[in-house]
Amino acid sequence: MELKHIDIAKLSVSPANMRAKGKAPDIAKILPSIRARGVLVPLIVRANGSPDTYEIVAGKRRYHAALAVAAEGGEVEPLPCAVMAAGDDAAALEASLIENIARLDPDEVTRWESFTRLVREGRTPDDIALTFGLTELQVKRTLALGNLLPRIRALYRRGDIDAATVRHLTLATKTRQREWLALLEDETAYCPSGHALKAWLFGGASIPVTAALFDPATYEGDIVSDLFGDERYFADVSAFWAAQNAAIEVRAETYREAGWEATIMPSGEAFHSWEYERTPKRKGGKVFIAVSHRGDVAFHEGYVTLKDARRRLAGELGKGSEKSVRPEVSTPIQNYVDLHRHAAVRNAVAGNASVALRLAVAHMIVGSSLWNVRIVQQRAASNAIAESVENSASEAAFDERRRAVLAILGFDADAPTVTGGHNGDHGVAGLLARLLPLPDAAVRDVLAIVMAETLEAGSAVVELLGTLLGVDMATVWQSDDALLDLIRDREVLEPCWQMWRARGWRPATKPQPARSSARSSVTV
Repeated sequence: MELKHIDIAKLSVSPANMRAKGKAPDIAKILPSIRARGVLVPLIVRANGSPDTYEIVAGKRRYHAALAVAAEGGEVEPLPCAVMAAGDDAAALEASLIENIARLDPDEVTRWESFTRLVREGRTPDDIALTFGLTELQVKRTLALGNLLPRIRALYRRGDIDAATVRHLTLATKTRQREWLALLEDETAYCPSGHALKAWLFGGASIPVTAALFDPATYEGDIVSDLFGDERYFADVSAFWAAQNAAIEVRAETYREAGWEATIMPSGEAFHSWEYERTPKRKGGKVFIAVSHRGDVAFHEGYVTLKDARRRLAGELGKGSEKSVRPEVSTPIQNYVDLHRHAAVRNAVAGNASVALRLAVAHMIVGSSLWNVRIVQQRAASNAIAESVENSASEAAFDERRRAVLAILGFDADAPTVTGGHNGDHGVAGLLARLLPLPDAAVRDVLAIVMAETLEAGSAVVELLGTLLGVDMATVWQSDDALLDLIRDREVLEPCWQMWRARGWRPATKPQPARSSARSSVTV
């Protein structure tokens, strides 16, 4: 760019200026300074085709403040200007956006208008994201406002409707948007907003494409994209269920052909593992297919109900001997016996910490009607983050320890977790029988793995344990592409470093911010 001083009479606001339209800008805060010292920060301008005249790409407020000083009768020196090359509207619009966003984020509708103009000038969402330090998804979310009727955008800009409502309306067809506006105008009608709006749009539960057992590419109905939630949904719920139920039946038939007994549970009925016992197929184990109201389908292989398990156990114990004849025991008598036996055994367990430890571990692994231990789900925000964690030194060391415990217990070596990995007979009782002969040190190793598998990610307990156990991140972690892609400037990087220090976890060296949006070498 060429820097020159240009007479105010030869300047005008460019149509490419982000704030070219609308009312005159608020100059109250900068006017006293410009009265006293004039315009010090150069305006960004370009030639507009007429001889010696220029249009302002960025700096509209400074220009209007200078005009106000001139109108008051004050002397206005030629304004300092950085002159851009003529002809590139996209570059001019980017310059205007960059300056204004650096000063103050515009409202979302204004940003949509500006990004839309950039797209018309040939910029892609990825180009815009790189220019303004945003992710491509953030740019697409802003551009999604283009799916809205102009009146809805106007209501949003004025603050008459909230962000959650607008984001769900981007999923709606123009017809549904008009129906929603009619409800908004009708004072006697209920007008859904926020998250209730999504249910109204989809006629009930919104079903994501990820829930489909069938190939979405073969689906003939409409699919809508939620760019704000990075998700896609089936527009016609009834058409989805027709295709989904057919796919479930095909999978169930595949299990049956493989020798399993497959049971499709009623829609919405949850599968509680503590109400079942793990049983291999050769001993009568079944496949239970659970279907949620949101369309998700889970296949639980190798289970029988506790009632069936007790019947099988009674049959095995009775083999080779005549069936004993005993008088009928009424329900109250059985309850009396059960409670007295429970009181006596509970007292004995309370006095034997070694057995109690093994019993607790067995419950944690198998589950029961009173125990429900869930394995932590490490939900990564992207595939790059998931891959980074999977390849880390900590994850590799933990996997080695987990496999050692699987071997101690005699579990399948390829089982993904110790928790829930018991596939033997008689549930908790069967696993307890395996644990009783093990030395205390081995049982504690099992307990440590189970506890680690059920430790909630991102919780305060993790922070406390990191300090208590003296975790030194420098010995198990180093920066990688996944982190560098997330870090763009000191505003993000500096708080990350301070966070590590505040928690007592020592990075090897203080990170230095990248000097550009390109990847650079950073050591943490």
